[in-house]
Amino acid sequence: MVIGNGIITFRLYDCRSLKGKRKVVRSIVSRLRNNFNASVAEVGSNDMHQRAEIGFSMVGNDKAVINSKLDKIINLAEDLGLAEIIDTEIEIIHL
Repeated sequence: MVIGNGIITFRLYDCRSLKGKRKVVRSIVSRLRNNFNASVAEVGSNDMHQRAEIGFSMVGNDKAVINSKLDKIINLAEDLGLAEIIDTEIEIIHL
């Protein structure tokens, strides 16, 4: 079994309130969930309205497939253009 997880840190320039941030984060999370069969959620920087951390995770049986899908998640998040990606982390665990 292979577990892949990652965190994407975004900078949100146009958000002036937590309500505006919530709208952008929900949009990113829902699009990533719909396009990939992955668990996606906001995992950090909850009180900062110009920064968001979104975590994602996948489970499978092939390391190459999981790695490819994690890369595609990051690429899609960047292609959405809703926020600037300032940091990414990926970890793959083989059990």
